[in-house]
Amino acid sequence: MGGFFGAELKQAGYDAIVVQGRAEKPVYLWINDSEVEIRDASHLWGMNTLETQETIQAELDDKRVRLAMIGPGGENLVRYACVINDLRHAAGRSGTGAVMGSKNLKAVAARGQGRLPVANQTKFRELARYMTQNWKEFSWGSHDVGTPGGVVGLSQVGALPTRNFQDGQFDQAEQLNGTTLRDTIMIGREGCYACPIRCKRVVQVDEPGMKINPIYGGPEYETIGAFGSNCGIGDLKAVSKAHELCNAYSLDTISCGMAVSFAMECYEKGLLTREDTGGLDLSFGQAESMLTLVEMICRRQGLGDLLAEGPEYAARRIGGSAMDYAITVKGQPFPLHECRTRHGQALGYAVSPTGADHMHNFWDEGLTMDPPGQGLQELGIYTPVGRYELNPQKVRAYMYSSNWQWVYNHVGCCMFLAWSREQMAEIVSAITGWQTNVWELMRAGERGVTMARAFNLREGLTRDDDRLPRRMQTYFVSGQVNEQPVDPEDLEEAKETFYGMMGWETATGKPTLSKLQELDIAWVYEQL
Repeated sequence: MGGFFGAELKQAGYDAIVVQGRAEKPVYLWINDSEVEIRDASHLWGMNTLETQETIQAELDDKRVRLAMIGPGGENLVRYACVINDLRHAAGRSGTGAVMGSKNLKAVAARGQGRLPVANQTKFRELARYMTQNWKEFSWGSHDVGTPGGVVGLSQVGALPTRNFQDGQFDQAEQLNGTTLRDTIMIGREGCYACPIRCKRVVQVDEPGMKINPIYGGPEYETIGAFGSNCGIGDLKAVSKAHELCNAYSLDTISCGMAVSFAMECYEKGLLTREDTGGLDLSFGQAESMLTLVEMICRRQGLGDLLAEGPEYAARRIGGSAMDYAITVKGQPFPLHECRTRHGQALGYAVSPTGADHMHNFWDEGLTMDPPGQGLQELGIYTPVGRYELNPQKVRAYMYSSNWQWVYNHVGCCMFLAWSREQMAEIVSAITGWQTNVWELMRAGERGVTMARAFNLREGLTRDDDRLPRRMQTYFVSGQVNEQPVDPEDLEEAKETFYGMMGWETATGKPTLSKLQELDIAWVYEQL
């Protein structure tokens, strides 16, 4: 989740924490190097993340303490609550904040003063110097305009999710773009531990009726897409306020924005009335109503209580055609990337173990180049394939790319750093002393996604859950037509091909015993 908490925890001497059971009353965990203590957090319950951080740091008399914490959203078990650290960084998806809330765990506070051993200092410093000297060549755009820098470009090609994924173009995209953010309300840039890029935006607004505290940072692309174009809102200040609210309450901005846009479409289609909304006009473009609804979701008030369960659950309760407007996979709302313009990405959404997820997915643009770009040639992918194709070559490219994306999760590295695959292997070897290589790291990635698949199967998910929402089978309502609906039969065929390539049963998606044996995790088979 970026930020500084992970580094602080590691310096305290811990690779990971496993929290079992549930406390009888609210508590927080205090880790001070080798000293570990469970402390009362009853007085913290109900506080937002800033209040929580300030109170705990004052109690511990140390402003350098780092926190992984929840706000009222996690306490109220909003299903897409997340864990926040340093007020600006989120373990954003899949409801980890609700899990902390269910355990009455308000926060984990860490302070570490240990020095970490590095196996090969010479190689380590060589790699560090390389990134220090070359990051501008690869990542200046991330520093200058951040992740929102592509908003206008996406809209121009019909790939900017708009009004709950009804369209791919937004006539107010320029007002939401990274350059507009930089030139108007941005007051600074921040970054994560030891990173030179500093891609994080810091925004501030101090106007009558609109105040935004810069301590919460500023919105990323996903937040701008979720609360901006996908809600039909071109007001960057309102979007930034939604970002602040979500960080204060510990809500995933993607899922929260998608819940709001879902409700807006249901309202415009007559499935929700003013009586249902508590008097709110939930038409697309209503920024004030959007912000009110975010507050209602966090506190589970009125319609917010239903939307706190996520669009898919809410659609079942609302009934009628509402399920057509729930843009989810396995209950997880889409990130703000339009897969009707990238069919390899569509496959990735469908088969992802965490539902619709862009972080271990595929970007078809690289495969359309001749020769293929984005490092695909390093993986043995040499033949271009169109973005709307779902043939075996596309599936193979997705599988290799996705397995590598999982490596970033395993080693705890940001995807925005432009390390080559060979350099990643060199980093792991230099730090740990484990003399690894690209092939071995990719196998680790494959092992991870295979275990995630097994976990889901054990918990009741099936092959039938690897599907896309109905909207992905339809064309845009208006605007430039630059998309191609995903044919369900093509997707089914691609899924079977993918299962086969991964060593999973094509009928069930279950990893075979021989594949698990090959990955040296045969014990997983017993869990199935």
